[in-house]
Amino acid sequence: MDGVHEDVLGELRKTFSSGRTRGVTWRKAQLQGILKLLVEKEEEIFEALKQDLGKHPVESFRDEVGVVKKSATNALRCVEKWMAPQKGRMPLVFFPARGAVVSEPLGVVLIFASWNFPISLALDPVIGAISAGNTIVLKPSDLAPKCSSFLVNTIPLYLDPEAIKVVEGGKEVAEQLLQLKWDKIFFTGSPQVGRLIMSAAAKHLTPVTLELGGKCPTIFDTLSNSSDLQVAVKRVAGGKWGSCNGQACIGIDYVLVETQFAPVLIELLKKYIKKFHGENLKTLKNLARIVNKHHFDRVHNLLKDPKVAAAVVYGGSVDEKNMAIEPTILLNPPLDADIMTEEIFGPLLPIITLNNIEESIQFINSRPKPLAIYAFTKNESLKEKILQETSSGSLTFNDAVIQFICDILPFGGVGQSGHGRYHGKYSFDTFSHEKAVLHRSFLIELEPRYPPWNDFKMEFVSLAYDYNYVGLILLLLGLRRIFRTNRRQ
Repeated sequence: MDGVHEDVLGELRKTFSSGRTRGVTWRKAQLQGILKLLVEKEEEIFEALKQDLGKHPVESFRDEVGVVKKSATNALRCVEKWMAPQKGRMPLVFFPARGAVVSEPLGVVLIFASWNFPISLALDPVIGAISAGNTIVLKPSDLAPKCSSFLVNTIPLYLDPEAIKVVEGGKEVAEQLLQLKWDKIFFTGSPQVGRLIMSAAAKHLTPVTLELGGKCPTIFDTLSNSSDLQVAVKRVAGGKWGSCNGQACIGIDYVLVETQFAPVLIELLKKYIKKFHGENLKTLKNLARIVNKHHFDRVHNLLKDPKVAAAVVYGGSVDEKNMAIEPTILLNPPLDADIMTEEIFGPLLPIITLNNIEESIQFINSRPKPLAIYAFTKNESLKEKILQETSSGSLTFNDAVIQFICDILPFGGVGQSGHGRYHGKYSFDTFSHEKAVLHRSFLIELEPRYPPWNDFKMEFVSLAYDYNYVGLILLLLGLRRIFRTNRRQ
């Protein structure tokens, strides 16, 4: 066991025990610190993201800085409301009494960030943990080393260093951290690593939130209106290649479309690929880079299957020296090939044709539950079928990926695509324990709750449960009857 990490955990527990993170003043000060960091270090963030992933500043602001700024601003505005006890209407059977749900911080939380959005997927959960009043260890991904270095060097300058710490390192550091007892673990990454996180957390019965991924499908219905069709295809192209070049857990993994409509879809996708990114592998623009050689080889290997290569209808070129893969469209690759059984996490887009678009529901249900389903359709009946007959972390009609930045909706997976949720108030809830608090009075004592038992007490208890909200009158009448009977006896 690494004593350094034990010391870090000990210091954070001491800070948490002091109670200072529970106050609204501390929470707001940290949120303001994050906003100040984003403003003062924006150019450094852009540079780090460029070096790690080749992201353009516009993409970096849209998917990283802007996301965190919006989240921190929302939390700063709402945190006092979130912290306030939530009073509930008490059933009259408890009269006189009052009850509330009080949100209390869990304690010391461990947050694992992912490499594909190394700033937003680090700081967004931190905002939730701060809002809830916890102390925090943040472990950035070592696959985005510039962003990791930026966070470890910058966060102590803007946030409370005795309550929020950043720990760098690779697999060994992660394993050492997982041997310690935390009050919550929040992980963003692959299902494979998520299983390891969950297994380690089980040793201490530590609650976990797992933000994983999977193969997010898009259902593309026939759209007769030319304007709608152009917008829809543009959004598909943006949802596939415009979000970290397909290296996004909520990115489009494959498209389901009716056979006769596939050629139209493919031609329009080609049009927007060329418009957004160019058509020369050597001069591709506005595309994030494949993060490293391991992931480049992994995606490249998906194309090496001869049957998969034969399905390529656009792109497919690879530059091994610069680890670049052209945006690639495939038509009906084998369904048992790795490209259709593993999460792609890269710039390859399979298109699967169906006789009828409603067959897409059965296709999706035959596979693990996805993190997101996207459906482009104006058919209200089809929308209702998709809503009622499929299960996914989220469902978005007529757009892609944008649900991630909607703070009023929870973000998270289901089944293999993840456990738990966050964003906005849901982030606060994820890092809080909702404690039930009940206050009773000594004014009234209901004797039928105590032995010795008799038929009248059975009748009284039965009425109390059957008529919860008119229970007071019935209870009083029942008491009167019982007392009168007892006197006669």
